[in-house]
Amino acid sequence: MKKITAILTVLALALAALCGTAAAEEKTYTIGICNYVDHASLNQIVASLKERLSAVAEERGVTIRILDDNANADGSVMQQIISNFIAEEVDLMVGVATPVAMTMQGMTEDQPIPVVFAAVSDPLAVELVSSLEEPGANITGTSDYLNTDAIIELIFAANPAAKNIALLYDAGQDASATPIAAAKALLEAKGVSYREYNGSNQQEVILAADAIIADGADAVFTPTDNTIMDAELAIAEKFAEAKIPHYAGADSFALNGAFLGFGVDYAELGRATADTAAAILLDGADPAKTPVRMFDNGIATINTDTAAAVGIDYETAAAAFAPFCTLVQPIATAENFE
Repeated sequence: MKKITAILTVLALALAALCGTAAAEEKTYTIGICNYVDHASLNQIVASLKERLSAVAEERGVTIRILDDNANADGSVMQQIISNFIAEEVDLMVGVATPVAMTMQGMTEDQPIPVVFAAVSDPLAVELVSSLEEPGANITGTSDYLNTDAIIELIFAANPAAKNIALLYDAGQDASATPIAAAKALLEAKGVSYREYNGSNQQEVILAADAIIADGADAVFTPTDNTIMDAELAIAEKFAEAKIPHYAGADSFALNGAFLGFGVDYAELGRATADTAAAILLDGADPAKTPVRMFDNGIATINTDTAAAVGIDYETAAAAFAPFCTLVQPIATAENFE
């Protein structure tokens, strides 16, 4: 009996040692996530990103520590957050939206830290990457590139007689430059007049909205512009009361009261961003050779409350939009996605 007990004791000690070794060998990675500003689409990306990273960590038997911060559209705050990530010696950074990605790229040129961006509308135009197939540096990620022609066509599908289109955006947002240029080119080709309205903060955007209403625009177009998105709750009711439909480049605009948001599934984009980060950290993928992930941006989201206010029947609009979209879906006004 003593011999059996001794054998069992030895086995127990050996098993404990093995378990201790396995626990000691569990790898811990630290990821720093910086969001540009607090609004529905970007918040949805961050939530989906963190959820997917947690699932990957469990699947792969590793620990992923996340440092999560928000720059609130302040460049100096953004730089401080990224400096903190560098001081913490994070294994990878995620920059949500173009300004964050560009700042991370500039601040990691002399740092061996890979960067994964999320929701950069035109990574080529802002020179984040050399090509979409092979980014060429320590950075890659996901793009919410907007098919501007498609969303402009929706304006005329709903109102073929539209003659005066307002282009509402922040001229300081790099992500807005390409889609605004594309919108102007298409409207000029159609012989439709347009006028540009700018705002770099919420008060300026509200004043621009008032000017659009006073000028009697038939419709408003905004690309995936974070400044305008941040002000959407403040301007949506104004446009609805004036019966001017606002067409914008993300479903979060429609969530916050715009007539229509057109673009990618941001929850899917967040998960894809997490998968790219995991491939770099866990599988040794080289960011310089990891293609930028693009998405089908043919989802049109109509705010049914606003549609009723501006006098557009949802079912009629959905049928008119169908040829230009992969999906048309309804939404009601809220501050954030559930």
